[in-house]
Amino acid sequence: MNKILIVDDELNMRLVLAAMLKKEGYEVASASDGREALQILKSGKIAAVVTDLKMPNIDGMELLHCISEQHPEVPVIMITAHGTVATAVEALKKGALDYITKPFDLDELKNVISKAIKTRTLKESELFLPPDEIERAGIIGTSKRTLEIFDAIKRVAPTTTTILITGETGTGKELVADAIHYNSPRKKNPLIKINCAAIAETLMESELFGYEKGAYTGAAITKPGKFELAHKGTLFLDEVGEIPRDMQVKLLRVIQEQEFERVGGLKTIKVDVRIITATNQNLLQQVQAGNFREDLYYRLNVFPIDVPPLRERKEDILPLADYFVDKFNKKLGLSIAVDSEVKGMLLRYEWPGNIRELENLVERMMLLAKDNLITPQEVPDEFKAAIDKIIAAPVDDGKKPFKDYMRDHVENVEKQMIIKCLEESGGNVTNAAKQLGLSRKGLQLKMIKYKRSK
Repeated sequence: MNKILIVDDELNMRLVLAAMLKKEGYEVASASDGREALQILKSGKIAAVVTDLKMPNIDGMELLHCISEQHPEVPVIMITAHGTVATAVEALKKGALDYITKPFDLDELKNVISKAIKTRTLKESELFLPPDEIERAGIIGTSKRTLEIFDAIKRVAPTTTTILITGETGTGKELVADAIHYNSPRKKNPLIKINCAAIAETLMESELFGYEKGAYTGAAITKPGKFELAHKGTLFLDEVGEIPRDMQVKLLRVIQEQEFERVGGLKTIKVDVRIITATNQNLLQQVQAGNFREDLYYRLNVFPIDVPPLRERKEDILPLADYFVDKFNKKLGLSIAVDSEVKGMLLRYEWPGNIRELENLVERMMLLAKDNLITPQEVPDEFKAAIDKIIAAPVDDGKKPFKDYMRDHVENVEKQMIIKCLEESGGNVTNAAKQLGLSRKGLQLKMIKYKRSK
């Protein structure tokens, strides 16, 4: 999906940008103002938005705010004239990915669009939650491992300590960074994010530190970098293991000294920035392989937080599934529940794609569901096959068969969920059954079963 939405009230500007982007192989949609753009975004087929700042009805800043709330996965690029660069910088602080200036340099436009596409693709591997969820940490789950993350966030958020968040793709590392920032004294100041895997190696330095006018061909204006934009706030460097080795020494110096020079500049700029980094790589192995500086690794790893994969915190699967069901019910105007047998299947699966895979599966099943209930009929065949493969897997520990182990594990989780729902409903079996997606009689039978198995 490489469709770019151009938003500008000037027809000629829309035509010029569309021609440039089509020549580079992109699909293009156009809107004359923010209101029209929001209607187009409802289609869900837009990879990035390029918008002017000054427009009638809904201007660029208001459009940015709406996109951040309604379509947080869509990167926004601002168009600005020389006289409104300060406003564009403010837009970056409020969540815009980047900005370009009139007149456009083709290479600059190509680079920023390429970065937006890569950022969209990489971000889709993470779980997105609305701002109200972020305010309460944005992380759903009650497992021991998840509670340990909550505890780590509470401990480190009030400090200025540098943090390294590790974990597989799709586990929610960005949410942990959000939670740390929004629970810190810096929460009213910028949280600037940069995905190092989305930045071309030749542009990394200018992205981090900015550049002066004339620093290189196409540098028509002075542009601040991400460190400068994050002053008094937090800078989140996602996929930090992708930073080129020759840039690592410069990054180390900025972290230690809190000062730097823009590309092509002589003036030293001092900043007050809290650094949070994340990676799905084993950085220590990268150090041993000579790909990552040892001194930078230890400087980043002052306070490590490991976000475990979903298969290692099975207790979080059903609460997450319930969250996504509720989310899509509201988004799609539905009223769908999940059959208890399907919940058992969710617990058996290993989730190689982690939380994002769970979210995608829930949405897919909800769209297929009949009679407002997700049953095994809506579960994809490949998902069922993966579960069958797990159940059929041999065990060599000399203990009970894997199938029996999984059954006992699922029943234990189900028992705990029943106890929890009954407690929350004050012992009302009808309400608890509704919450669990069971009939009243079905819940009563399970209560009898688990009472006997005490």
